[in-house]
Amino acid sequence: MTATSVRAAARQRPPSRRRPADDAPSTRPQRNLGTYFIALVFIAVCVAPVAYIVIGGFRTNSQITSSPAGFPSPWDFGNYAAVLSSGVFWQELGNSAIAAVTTTIGVVVLGLMVSFVLARYEFRGRGALYSLFAAGLMFPITVAITPLYLLVKDLGLTNTLAGVILPQIAFALPTTVIILVPFLRAIPEELEEAASIDGASKLGFFFRMVVPLSLPGVVTTGILAFIGSWNSYILPLFILNDAGSYTLPLGVQAFSSQYSVDTARVLAFTSLSMIPALIFFAVFQKRIVGGLTGAVKG
Repeated sequence: MTATSVRAAARQRPPSRRRPADDAPSTRPQRNLGTYFIALVFIAVCVAPVAYIVIGGFRTNSQITSSPAGFPSPWDFGNYAAVLSSGVFWQELGNSAIAAVTTTIGVVVLGLMVSFVLARYEFRGRGALYSLFAAGLMFPITVAITPLYLLVKDLGLTNTLAGVILPQIAFALPTTVIILVPFLRAIPEELEEAASIDGASKLGFFFRMVVPLSLPGVVTTGILAFIGSWNSYILPLFILNDAGSYTLPLGVQAFSSQYSVDTARVLAFTSLSMIPALIFFAVFQKRIVGGLTGAVKG
């Protein structure tokens, strides 16, 4: 091989690249393992009580007394069958469903309309009104439960689901407005101008453009309102005194008092009361994260 061919081969050979520092071994896997371990600990702390209640419903009282932390041996389905065959459980389930669905519809409809006005219209006092809704986040329903009970009593709504639904809508509106306003502000004004040129009115633009574009935030607020209403305990405790109008949280408390000796059946009733909300949240959890992410970006 001549010297010329050697120099040509050297020129054609790609230059050797130094190994970047990122390719060097690092301690990142160790850090990830620690993060996963901490996450698993938190998951276990959250899941263990729920799993204990669900599994405890398949045990007998003698099994719970002899081995409180053991598994069913044998599995007893009689507790769940007894709860599901009782009319009280289904009546309380229906009351909770009616209250949760009605609250969700009211929160979404009213919150979307209020948020549209605050996000798309310029008027005096708009900032103060938005701050008023933001301040509503600092006042939980437990703080206003006594004057709220007196107000509901004066309106004649005690022992009715309406006496629970209306306050729940009112106390869920601040969160709904805070989430939806950024969504509606992020809608380009050019869309509204184009819609007006095409002859669409304000209501037409609202229903045809605003509602579809803000659907992630609407779904998020609807899910939060549904779960909050389903798990509500303090407000129904003050408003509902008739056993026929109890929701599931009150039903669990009443059932626990009535069957305080039958621990296995109480666990079965409690687990059946939790399952609908857990399934609902598990199915729509990605919607909640996506809606909150969009609100932060907006």
